[in-house]
Amino acid sequence: MNPLVNKQIHLAARPGGEPRVEHFRLVETPVPRPADGQVLVRHHYLSLDPYMRGRMNEGASYAPPQPLNEVMIGGTVGEVVDSCSARFEVGDTVLGMGGWQQYQVVDVSRSGSLQKVSGSQVPLSAYLGVLGMPGVTAWYGLLQVIAPKSGETLVVSAASGAVGSVVGQLAKIHGCRAVGIAGGPQKCRLVVDDYGFDACIDHKRYQDVDSLSAAIAQACPDGVDAVFENVGGIILDAVMQRCNAFARIALCGMIACYNGEPSPIRAPWLILVKRLQVEGFVISEHMEVWPEALRELGMLVGSGTLKYRETVAQGIERAPEAFIGLLKGANLGKQLVRLI
Repeated sequence: MNPLVNKQIHLAARPGGEPRVEHFRLVETPVPRPADGQVLVRHHYLSLDPYMRGRMNEGASYAPPQPLNEVMIGGTVGEVVDSCSARFEVGDTVLGMGGWQQYQVVDVSRSGSLQKVSGSQVPLSAYLGVLGMPGVTAWYGLLQVIAPKSGETLVVSAASGAVGSVVGQLAKIHGCRAVGIAGGPQKCRLVVDDYGFDACIDHKRYQDVDSLSAAIAQACPDGVDAVFENVGGIILDAVMQRCNAFARIALCGMIACYNGEPSPIRAPWLILVKRLQVEGFVISEHMEVWPEALRELGMLVGSGTLKYRETVAQGIERAPEAFIGLLKGANLGKQLVRLI
């Protein structure tokens, strides 16, 4: 790679349904030079996450839409390679929102723009997954929204993913029965054998709400007390049928409708009849919990108690393809792009 060239991926057009490679554009620009109070970061890893699909739409949401013909937004971890700031030295490893590109100049005078991290105890890539936004999302949604009690049954969808896998493991630590929902036998084996869930349901075996609901009933003989929802669609419909009275539902993601598919709740009256507590949350609105969450998650990862997996694509050119695969469930664990 020519060190004077910065390869970027821009959003070229807004998808009307499923994203395709042609919705993205590879752009080469000169590597920028930092000015006073700025640093130049060379990114080692890029995080790919389902929320990015929602921001590709133009409509109003909890965050502004991704602008066209600009670098796609995304979390990154990398190394300072040039510094005009007393706060950062060349060689510092840092976490930020560098986007889908190899280099970024960051104004470190802005609070929270860049965070120093250490790769001595865990790989740098972990700060984009289990020790990053997905891990903190799992921690907050389970412990603050659901507040599980020992002996309860929790169901988590997308259980083999970066968020769901942490949710189930934390639920087990807190004395719960953890039941996952994932797509395909390989993912279900991973959920049970590696992450220690009590059971995992392969949703690909069930094409309608009633049959999936029956499978949930078999895996949850005492009903469902808590739900960590990452998918929505028929999965949410099916699990709501098996919820006990006063069950808590943490709505983290609704990937089943990110491409614009209609996804009405089949039986909304169950929220009233079963007195369900349903709460949606966005982890970026709860920055105050991050230090506590990361301390606990760090100790669990360091001790080997909390396990995680990564799927890594090589090169910025592979980012669109890897992102499209993520939305279709092609990854195991956290989806990353290695940029070095």
